[in-house]
Amino acid sequence: MLDRFSKFIVYNILSLEKGTRLSSALEFFIYDTIKIFFLLAVIIFIVSFIRSFFPPEKTKKYLSHKKEFIGNILAGLLGIVTPFCSCSAVPLFIGFVESGVPLGVTFSFLISSPMVNEVALVMLFGLFGWKIALLYLVTGLTVAIFGGIVIGRLKLEKYVEEYVYQIKMGDVEVLSPSFRERIGYAKFNTLDILRKVWLYIVIAIAIGGFIHGYVPEDFLIKYAGKDNIFAVPIAVALGVPLYSNAGGVIPIVYALMHKGLSLGTVLAFMMAVTALSLPEMIILRKVLKPKLLYIFVGIMTVTIIFVGYMFNLIL
Repeated sequence: MLDRFSKFIVYNILSLEKGTRLSSALEFFIYDTIKIFFLLAVIIFIVSFIRSFFPPEKTKKYLSHKKEFIGNILAGLLGIVTPFCSCSAVPLFIGFVESGVPLGVTFSFLISSPMVNEVALVMLFGLFGWKIALLYLVTGLTVAIFGGIVIGRLKLEKYVEEYVYQIKMGDVEVLSPSFRERIGYAKFNTLDILRKVWLYIVIAIAIGGFIHGYVPEDFLIKYAGKDNIFAVPIAVALGVPLYSNAGGVIPIVYALMHKGLSLGTVLAFMMAVTALSLPEMIILRKVLKPKLLYIFVGIMTVTIIFVGYMFNLIL
């Protein structure tokens, strides 16, 4: 239905010639824009309702004093359904450390929350199907759990800025909202998220459409194709300077895959954008000393590159 509608707009309303680069790019743009926003509105509402059961205060209580591994798994899972962005990294980090959450468990949460989110899962499901979406979910959780465990084992608490341990944030009473209030929260959160991300997603879809219609396949395959052994590190290096959430980068990933790039390569690119963005590192520097920040970036970089190569080998 959406495919016929996009073709009707491009070829009947706009009267563009079939097979041209412009018509191919516009067809991609119209189809994906409608499909992605419909899926986002439905799934964000459902996940927001679930999210109403996990406010930050309750999340801290769940994670407080949890043992290694179990705590890392729980932190990774909670990261999926709790709100997190670069601007909230510092207060969340301080709150977790102050309430007794182990450093490694805290990092599992900080990795999982921006990397694996409902927007990304919805878009992956809509564009690639449930198998790829599940693969992304499992991979993101594995990276978060592994990264947190490694940081916890290294005993790096002394490389957290001293003022973090001196702050006493106090306990906040966790209220239990009614069903109607949860529905209201879900509606508000759905509109709020769409209001914040719509422009980035439209821009990303437009970039994806441009890549789909205009960028020659030989160009991308030459520098990041399946035969280039350095494709995954190149993809990670390109992703780090960018600043976008997973929802904003997935339309670009979709277009890159259609141009012949391997799944592992584009998955590594997406993870680098969402979990290793330069703005987020600058914000985290407020609570982490340089050595811990470098170790965190190093662990994440090596892990993401390994994941990229692994999926390229398997798939």
